[in-house]
Amino acid sequence: MKKKVALHNLGCKVNSYELEAMQQLLEQAGYEIVPFEPGADVYVINTCTVTNIADRKSRQMLHKAKKMNPDAVVVATGCYVQTDEGKLEKDEAVDLVLGNNQKKNIVEVLADFEKEHQRQAHIIKINQTKEYEELEISRTAEHVRAYIKVQDGCNQFCTYCIIPYARGRVRSREKENILNEVHKLAKAGYKEVVLTGIHLSSYGVDFPEDKKETLLSLIQAVNEVEGIQRIRLGSLEPGIVTEEFAKELSSMSKVCPHFHLSLQSGCDTTLERMNRRYRSAEYKARCELLRKYFGNPALTTDVIVGFPMETEEDFQASYDFVKDIHFYETHIFKYSRRHGTKAAAMSGQLTEAEKAVRSDKMLELHQKRAAEYETSLLGKTLEVLLEEEVEIDGKAYYLGHSREYVKVAVPKTEKYGVNDILAVKVEKTLQPHILQGEEIQVL
Repeated sequence: MKKKVALHNLGCKVNSYELEAMQQLLEQAGYEIVPFEPGADVYVINTCTVTNIADRKSRQMLHKAKKMNPDAVVVATGCYVQTDEGKLEKDEAVDLVLGNNQKKNIVEVLADFEKEHQRQAHIIKINQTKEYEELEISRTAEHVRAYIKVQDGCNQFCTYCIIPYARGRVRSREKENILNEVHKLAKAGYKEVVLTGIHLSSYGVDFPEDKKETLLSLIQAVNEVEGIQRIRLGSLEPGIVTEEFAKELSSMSKVCPHFHLSLQSGCDTTLERMNRRYRSAEYKARCELLRKYFGNPALTTDVIVGFPMETEEDFQASYDFVKDIHFYETHIFKYSRRHGTKAAAMSGQLTEAEKAVRSDKMLELHQKRAAEYETSLLGKTLEVLLEEEVEIDGKAYYLGHSREYVKVAVPKTEKYGVNDILAVKVEKTLQPHILQGEEIQVL
C-alpha cells in the first residue's frame, strides 16, 4: 500500500515553490498525494512566520492535521519552525520538525522516522550557512505559469521584518541549475516563468568574483530559452532599477511590463525608522526610469500603514506619495507587531483602530488607481495568456492575464484554449478588475 501524504502551504510564493518541490520528491519516492483532509498517513505543513497571525495559523494547521488523524505523522517545516525557539519540538501534535535548508531531505527524514518512531527535529543555524538548498520542480499547480526560486535569504534587516532570522543570509542558486529547470518547464509546455526569491534583487551578490552573476545577467540567460515567451520578476528593491537595468530589460521582448517595487512607506521619516535603504525621491526616480523605457508599465507595490510613531502627517506624506506615483496595485498591510524584531520594541505603537482608518483610506486610493490603469488599456491590443475557463453572468469565457498582469476575458470558442496566447482588442470592463475583449489572432 502506498503511503498517503497531504500537504498544506502557508505564506509566500517561495514557500509554495518549496512545497511543490517537496511534493514531487515524495511522489518520486512512491508516496500518494491526497487532499488535506482526514485519511492521510503523513501531513506536511509548510509554515510561515511573517506576522504573529501567520505563526498562529501555522500552529492551528499543525493541530488540525493531528486531529484529522491522530496516528498520522505530522511534519512541521518552514519559517515558523526556524524561529519558534524550539517550542514545536515539545508540541505533542508535531512528530517531525524540518527547518529551512532541510526540505530537500523530506523523504530520508520520513524513512528514518518510520524505523525509529521517535520525534525528531532537523534545524540548522540558518544564519551560519552559505549553502543554497537545491530544490526543483518539473510542473506546477498553476498549469501555465511557473514560479522559479532563484535565491534565498536576506541581508537587509528591516526593523519590522523577521525573515532574515528565518531564512538566513543571501544565498543564490547556480545559474546553470536555474536554466536546466527553465528548459524542463519549457519542454513541459509552460510559456511564462516568474523569477522569485526572498530578496530577489540580491541575486548573485554572494558569488565569488570568478563566477559573478547579477539578476540582469540571469534574466538575459532565461530570455534565450526557447519555448518561454514571458518572463516576470518577483518583488524588486528600487535600487536595482538603474538606467542600464531598465534599458536592458526593455530590449528583451519576453520581459513583461509589470514590476513590483517594494515601497513600504512614502514618508522618509518612516522609511528611516524601517531601516529601508532608499528615500521617496530615489524611489520616484526609479519608477520614472521604468516608465521611460516601458511606456505604460503596471507598477505595483506594498505599503505598511500604522508603523510605530507614524504621525498623521507621516501617514499623509505616504498617502500623497502613493497617490502621486499612480500605481496599478497597492498591497496594503496594517503594521503587525512581530516579536523578535526591532520595531516591536519601539515606542509609539498605534492602536488597531488608527491603523484601520489609514488602511481604509489607502485601500480606497488603490481601488481608484487600479480602475484608472485598467481604463487606460481600453481600446488597446493586449497579449493575453489564457489560464482557465470561467462563467460570468451565464456566459462562457477564457480568462487570462495580459503582459501587464491585468485580467482579460475572451468569449469561449473552439479556435483557442488554455495556454494559448492571443492578441486581444480590449473593449470594456466586464467586472471590476476584469477587462473583456475580442481575439484578433492566436499568437
